[in-house]
Amino acid sequence: MNLDIIVLIVVVALIFQRLWRVLGTRPDTETKKVKLSREGAEKLYNLLKTEAEKELKLDSSKIEELVPVDSVPLNEIDAVLVTIPDFKKDSFISGAKKAFQVITEAFNKGDIETLKMLVSTSIFNKMQKIINQRKEDQITAETDFICFEKVDIIKASVTEKNKVLIAVEFVSEQVNLLRNKDNEIIEGDENYIQTITDVWTFEKAIDAKTLNWVLVSTKK
Repeated sequence: MNLDIIVLIVVVALIFQRLWRVLGTRPDTETKKVKLSREGAEKLYNLLKTEAEKELKLDSSKIEELVPVDSVPLNEIDAVLVTIPDFKKDSFISGAKKAFQVITEAFNKGDIETLKMLVSTSIFNKMQKIINQRKEDQITAETDFICFEKVDIIKASVTEKNKVLIAVEFVSEQVNLLRNKDNEIIEGDENYIQTITDVWTFEKAIDAKTLNWVLVSTKK
């Protein structure tokens, strides 16, 4: 609401309150009606208006309290996110966390079918190459996921092909092991919890009806 309107409402309310005190209630025994000339009414209005303004004491600090604070300008990331239809940041972060765990587990288990649904062709080819090498060397991978310490969107952009790219930084605690064919640990320590930072970038067409995002890049 405009500040001038707020002030006017308050002033008018006070004026009517004063007029009511003067003209509103009369003793029953009084039969004469009070009539004000136009000039008298204007003088009374101006008098009450002046008194009301004094009572309001609208100094600069109070005026600032009444004026709505302008909305904070969007940062570079949020300016992109608001262009994505039906995008909800909290839901995306929650989905990204689940995707991180599912993809990590599928990669360690060599679950090709799951990976095909969640990662791009280039990422899938890299993962499949590692999976095949581990099978050939009879090595198995284990990741004991402990928790996320932090998950934040650190970059967002729209490509010329109208695809949205969102980079997410995952800081998590994990225990990672590699075992040989005899189940002996050849890499890692089952008693050591690592704090690992990963940056994964997810992609989706901005006008896509599907809610699925595809992993297109991974960095440590």
